[in-house]
Amino acid sequence: MDFILDNQETEKKLQQILSLIKLRKSGEVADLMAKKGINYKLNWGVSIIELREVAKQFEPDHLLALKLWNKQWRETVILATLIDDSKQVTEEQIDFWTKTFGNSEIAEQASANLWVKTKFAFIKALEWCRAKKHFVRYTGVHLIGRLALSDKSAIDEMFDPFFEELPTLAKDSALNTTFYRTILALAKRSEYLHQQSIELTRNLQLSDSENASKLGEELFDELTSDYFREIIKD
Repeated sequence: MDFILDNQETEKKLQQILSLIKLRKSGEVADLMAKKGINYKLNWGVSIIELREVAKQFEPDHLLALKLWNKQWRETVILATLIDDSKQVTEEQIDFWTKTFGNSEIAEQASANLWVKTKFAFIKALEWCRAKKHFVRYTGVHLIGRLALSDKSAIDEMFDPFFEELPTLAKDSALNTTFYRTILALAKRSEYLHQQSIELTRNLQLSDSENASKLGEELFDELTSDYFREIIKD
């Protein structure tokens, strides 16, 4: 494990960020999130848009991201995913952070902002789909969709292994929303993955799981619709 020495410049940046966060706090938003079950050690209710604006004021900084993560406030952990340098993210870090996720918001933010940019993205998405913890599986499914949307260099066949895991994940109703969005993202990527996705939905409809069967029906109807075929990428 690498040891990173702290420095005054990084601490100065951290304090600057904490001040910027507090200026943008919204108790009303924080209360609303808590009522929806999205809980953190501390939540200032700052919007994602404002957090992105804060992050743009800083260059990618691995040490700063680690310090932000260690605060464990909602805003600092999201900013950690926005500010970290993806090239310096370690496998130990990506596993540890993901195992600590306690809600869908941080799972999605980490997946979209940082994990998808790392060299571990494909292998971890597959590995996490087989995990026991809900939010680890959630992150795995979400990351598949983010890879389909943003990794332009990946060939279609790199997504084939995911289709072996998806039938099992379709049985879990707690994954329905992210599962549905991920299948749409895969199907939009290319004609090849569109056909793979349609075949998946056919198999899901034959599942002994009521949840998987229903998902299969809904996704099949959407993927085979005229409007969807028009938006598939060439």
